[in-house]
Amino acid sequence: MIRADDIEHCRAVIRTGSLSFHTASKLLPASVRDPALALYAFCRLADDEVDEGDHKARAVLTLRDRLDEAYAGRPRDAPEDRAFAAIIEEFDMPRALPEALLEGLAWDASERRYQSLSGVTDYSARVASAVGAMMCVLMRVRDADALARACDLGVAMQLTNIARDVGEDARAGRLYLPLDWIDEAGLSPEAFMAQPDATAQTQRMVRRLLAEARRLYIRSEAGISALPMQARSGIYAARYVYAGIGRQIKRNGFDSVTRRAHTSKWQKLGWVMQAGLRAAGTVVIPQSPVLYAAPLPEVRFLVEAAAHAQSGATQGRTAALLDVLTALDERAQTSHIAAE
Repeated sequence: MIRADDIEHCRAVIRTGSLSFHTASKLLPASVRDPALALYAFCRLADDEVDEGDHKARAVLTLRDRLDEAYAGRPRDAPEDRAFAAIIEEFDMPRALPEALLEGLAWDASERRYQSLSGVTDYSARVASAVGAMMCVLMRVRDADALARACDLGVAMQLTNIARDVGEDARAGRLYLPLDWIDEAGLSPEAFMAQPDATAQTQRMVRRLLAEARRLYIRSEAGISALPMQARSGIYAARYVYAGIGRQIKRNGFDSVTRRAHTSKWQKLGWVMQAGLRAAGTVVIPQSPVLYAAPLPEVRFLVEAAAHAQSGATQGRTAALLDVLTALDERAQTSHIAAE
């Protein structure tokens, strides 16, 4: 399905760029692991080009073109593109899922800020839950309840990332904390961005993010039993590794401005072993009715898309994506004219 040299390239990209996922992926069966590594490599490429490039709007528009070409069966001559095109063909990947990721990256390029936790969840749905839904597609899972719990896990992981990177993001000119939380703390976004500090107010916001992430990690576990048996340990490992980052932030006193949480190789190994025991049924936990909980409103469109449901919500997201891409196109053209 995927060329051997392309998958080796993708494996190397994830080994150096996303150690937590690389660790968890070792527990996935080969039939899922290689496509998953290719998927993450493409997503990582997309994220890095927007996050680190000097021309963010143009980077998003280039990614739009690459996505168009991959779905047309004419991928660019690059390992990530060829591998992703193979995934589209083999797994019938709903286009709405990578387009949701593209929309989230477009929001990054336009430096969007989020008024409330719901807005942050909207963003997390696109840049993380969309990947979780695509992972379910790679496992041949289209059940709406399992997809909803996978999206819970994606949001939880992204909230953990945001909590870990508060200081780093602020120094890079990025702000993902809800604006209403900042206002409640008596701060202004501009003042916080100019001089981020590990104040009690900032630590309280980090704590609130991690509390919401913890709630969603717990909800997500109910869906893992709906996945293929051989894939469960890898997903449990991802859940434990990322939740472990949150616990390290807690040990740091919720200071993610002057400190960045790190987990050791031995900690990751312990979580991987815990995941293996949990998936093997050594630790028996009855099936939770939480499996059947309604999806978060912010991720419902992903669940519907992955389950092949046709709805106005799914169609509306395409229009929303076109709007943000049009705005970025105008911004890129204006920047180009100004540069001349």
